[in-house]
Amino acid sequence: MTPPPTRTPTITRSPLADAIAVLAETPDDMPDISSSLQKVAQLAASRIGAVDYAAVSPQPEDGQYTVAVSQDPVATVTGDRFAFHNDLLPPLGRCVAGPTGDNVAATMSWPGFREAASGMGLSIVSMPLFTGSGAVRATLDLCGRDAAATAPLTVGICAAYDPDLPLPSGHDDMAVLDAGGQELVNGFAEALSVRATIQLAVALIARNKNTDERTAYLTLRLDAADKGRTLLAAATAVVMRRLTP
Repeated sequence: MTPPPTRTPTITRSPLADAIAVLAETPDDMPDISSSLQKVAQLAASRIGAVDYAAVSPQPEDGQYTVAVSQDPVATVTGDRFAFHNDLLPPLGRCVAGPTGDNVAATMSWPGFREAASGMGLSIVSMPLFTGSGAVRATLDLCGRDAAATAPLTVGICAAYDPDLPLPSGHDDMAVLDAGGQELVNGFAEALSVRATIQLAVALIARNKNTDERTAYLTLRLDAADKGRTLLAAATAVVMRRLTP
């Protein structure tokens, strides 16, 4: 299957928001999905002040995680503050260099990360990550030492998912997010919008061709590849055709 062309954003987005939104319009069968997921974790760990560890698990039930670690915990993990957590760190994991420029000191494969994070007393905020079919491709776990500092991430994610949900008392959802947290919430909101557009197109194709949604998604995917469009562009074209008198 011919891969879609390189996507050229029509608007300027921050790196973390862009990584989350681009993932949502990436076809499920693309071979570099794992790299895209790792990029989201790396950017979350480096750009959100309250996050010390950001982990992605493509299949949460198997307990396997790729973990990106912010610079601060890595620098101190062998010092007094984190010495008592050394037994929870995976062997050979502390010295794996992350990409240059992302301000992430290490990435690692960490089986049983959620259990270890709980044992370290970290606060965990989870968020789904979507790919082109609309399926939840992975879970992003954001972990920090300060529950009060990570709480606004939960509020922002919930507000992006459903603006009508009541917010916890005492929280101003967006005002207390730092720049990295804003990036995360903005990216999640855009990913939801991308997902809704693609899902609407899939439903329209399924109805028009009297087929199931899986087959309709594959039809959309092939149409995007054949015409050299991104999946989102192909979905938008389908929706616009149905809306045009």
